[in-house]
Amino acid sequence: MEHFRYGWILAGACLLLALSATGRAAETGEDACIACHQKVSPGQVADWRASKHSGEDVGCAMCHGEKHMTAQDHKLAELPDEKLCAECHEEQFSQFVKGKHNLGWSSMMAMPVTHLEPDELIEGSRGCGGCHNMGVKSKAQKEKQLELGYRYQNNSCDECHTRHAFSKREALNPRACQQCHMGFDHPQWEMWSSSKHGTRTLVKQAKDLPEGANAPKCQTCHMPDGSHNNHTAWGFLGVRLPFPEDAQWKQDRITILKALGVLHPKTGEPTALLDAVKTLDLARLTQEAWQTERDKMLQTCSQCHSKAYAQHQLRMGDDMLRQADRLMAQGIEIVAGLYQEGIIPKPESYPYNYPNLLFFMRTGGGDLNKLSHIDQILLKMYLKHRMRTFQGFFHINPDYAYWYGWAAMAEDLGKIQETARLMRATHAKGK
Repeated sequence: MEHFRYGWILAGACLLLALSATGRAAETGEDACIACHQKVSPGQVADWRASKHSGEDVGCAMCHGEKHMTAQDHKLAELPDEKLCAECHEEQFSQFVKGKHNLGWSSMMAMPVTHLEPDELIEGSRGCGGCHNMGVKSKAQKEKQLELGYRYQNNSCDECHTRHAFSKREALNPRACQQCHMGFDHPQWEMWSSSKHGTRTLVKQAKDLPEGANAPKCQTCHMPDGSHNNHTAWGFLGVRLPFPEDAQWKQDRITILKALGVLHPKTGEPTALLDAVKTLDLARLTQEAWQTERDKMLQTCSQCHSKAYAQHQLRMGDDMLRQADRLMAQGIEIVAGLYQEGIIPKPESYPYNYPNLLFFMRTGGGDLNKLSHIDQILLKMYLKHRMRTFQGFFHINPDYAYWYGWAAMAEDLGKIQETARLMRATHAKGK
């Protein structure tokens, strides 16, 4: 009897071992990933389960490889870049690499101020790098990030189709644009959402407009028909070539390009930065390139409005930019005079003895103990208020175009004039 009981105990132990082995076998591959990450990062699992990828058997290993199997070897997990997405989404990838978003990272890295800011704000993506992560990075750029300890800013697609849901509907919602196109220097979300276009979209989403009513979203105008190739006629900087026939506007634009470091302050000749502008597609540099983008926008506007009406509105926007450039050039010329008179000493890192808008608020050339306050007023005039003037106009937002834009530029110019007067008086007393 005793022998019989021991036999049952031994059989039971063998059965438990077998069940345990079966359980371990079941928790290999995809099941093992889910079992672990359900505890460690449940949001990732929930998003993937809700995604189209999940329903089409696009699992963890397809994107992350099979090297990472334990908590200790998590760095062996591959973090996919855009080229992996392109294996299934070739058309979207091909469009993206031709568009403005693909140049986000490179354009940020071309700015002199970028290399003066804390790494956490750039590579760590809690500042400029949080949005300018967009763009297919070179091997060298990826290695630089890894050297600094940043692994996760490796893919542009998940900026709009956030991981791990990768939802097309999410990317088609204007709020997908809001996370980047807002704030200090480019408040397009604020402009659009409080404009007639944005109001109609938000009202329609609340089902207070008929289903067939027009309600233009960001994507309607800037990424029509799902295109991932996005450009605008005037670009982010609001400058272009060739120069206008209007003599005053031509001179004003030359002054602005000098402050951007694109033209030499004394000779007016192009600097090496013009090559960067060309490479990074920061401005339309021929009439044909500008007209191509303007015609695309006219075609979009004409889906709702008459072509004549749309042309008139866009021409008014051009003229508003001309008038904003007049104020901007006056401000630059006043500050440039202070440099030439030696009242503002040239920072060592400035290429020329001239105000440099590309150093942003670091108006001491990076030295926080030698900041120039009047240069900071000038920077806000350009990057904050001039942007609001012409972008607010093109986004059909009266308050942004006037109070936050044009009127604020006029106030900036007054501050620059008064500050320059006081600086000259103080300088004269010190002699």
